[in-house]
Amino acid sequence: MALSPDTLPTTHQPAAPLAQQAEERVQRSLFGEILDWMLVPLLLLWPISIAITYVVAKTIANQPFDQALDDSVMVLSQQVIEINGKVATRLNGPARDFLRADDIDNVYYLITDARGNIVEGDRDLTIPPAIAQEDTAHPGTVQHRDAILHGNDVRIAYVYVDLRSVAEVNATAPPRTALVQVAETLEKRARLANAIIKGVILPQFLILPIVLALIWFALSRGLSPLSELQQRIRARRPDDLSPIDSGQVPEEISPLVRSLNDMLERLSLSIQTQKRFIADAAHQMKTPLAGMRMQSELALRQTRQEDVHRSLQQLAKSSESATRLVNQLLSLARAENQSQENAPFVQRDLSEFARGVVQDWVQASFTQRIDLGFEQAEQPLPVMCNPLMLGELLGNLIDNALHYTPVEGRVTVRVRADGEPGEAQFAILEVEDTGPGIPPAERDHIFQRFYRILDNSRSGSGLGLAIVREIALQHDAHITISYNPHSSDPELPGSLFRVSLHLLKTAKTDFH
Repeated sequence: MALSPDTLPTTHQPAAPLAQQAEERVQRSLFGEILDWMLVPLLLLWPISIAITYVVAKTIANQPFDQALDDSVMVLSQQVIEINGKVATRLNGPARDFLRADDIDNVYYLITDARGNIVEGDRDLTIPPAIAQEDTAHPGTVQHRDAILHGNDVRIAYVYVDLRSVAEVNATAPPRTALVQVAETLEKRARLANAIIKGVILPQFLILPIVLALIWFALSRGLSPLSELQQRIRARRPDDLSPIDSGQVPEEISPLVRSLNDMLERLSLSIQTQKRFIADAAHQMKTPLAGMRMQSELALRQTRQEDVHRSLQQLAKSSESATRLVNQLLSLARAENQSQENAPFVQRDLSEFARGVVQDWVQASFTQRIDLGFEQAEQPLPVMCNPLMLGELLGNLIDNALHYTPVEGRVTVRVRADGEPGEAQFAILEVEDTGPGIPPAERDHIFQRFYRILDNSRSGSGLGLAIVREIALQHDAHITISYNPHSSDPELPGSLFRVSLHLLKTAKTDFH
């Protein structure tokens, strides 16, 4: 369905209760949240860092001592010889003393032949079964193992020595080997590892408080623009709704400032609208109130019964006009504030609903001698609506049509779909009359509050169509205005108000 440029689209979203919003709102500290995300990983990774440092320190400490142990076992293996088929050594007393010379760690050695017989060394340094079964096909390769000797942890380097001569090796004779082992306690290794750990960990204990203080200072300094922005906003006058200068805030806060400026702009526009509304309402109320006062004073000065009666009739008319104005002001306020309340939207059949509203205006049409008609749709047209507000919308359109239609004129309320059954997207509500019509140049302004067409001599508050517009906005409805296509009088072209509401795709079987 094509809509004219003066279509009025909007969306309606019922607001949640303020109490429910207050319950769902959870206040969080940005400073505390950032601090948590920085400190929690830091405090979790710190013990892991200590453990990794300890493992690395032990590995670093083992490397030089393992190398020294390898050198010792290789030097000792060079002293192993074979004499008359038996394994022997060329070690003398000073060599043995040098091998054991260590002020901190105890050093042990053991030399055994291929059958496991001890040739020389500490008998407590026995050959575990795992070593006795080692593959001896590659002698000369130093290997390591850990063991316990005399109740102390020791590190053992061992190597198999090939006792064959060069000629026997070339002739691929079976290997004859001897096992050389050198063991060393781990005190020097532990001292070096502890020294490395202390050298790495102790500075961390000193650096960690400094890091925490720097993080605290950096967060305080980084969030200081928020505090400054807060102070600047608090220092403003209550009536100062000017935009906040976004050039004095960091780039990350600029979107927030722009959003605040947009909100201030909307708030300023809302306050200006309210001020204008109050001023216009006060101005409009002056006329009927002044008329009522004048007529009452005039009635008090009259002595003839006919003059008093005439003054009382004028007083009743002024009172009726004031009552109508107040009721429309209240209706407009209710329509504007309806979106802030928990307004119930229910499904209704637009045809049956409109029929009920039209029936309420039949007596008024008889009084004004105007033919009020109703044309119902051929099929049900289910829509979602606030019945109270939608009834107010249709009632104001009918009231407006009756008010501007001359005696013996016609007002027709029509409900139809915008297309064939099953294909329609909108339910159309039309109110047409045979009044003077609305010129195209005025159609963009008639929905403004208190707006009156200049050459219109009819009395009115100028609020009825403003109420219609507000209710249409709440229902996401479109309004178009045109001349009455069924009018044949050029002096009275009439008006056609068309309201398009979204049609529900799946209709329920019962309508409220």
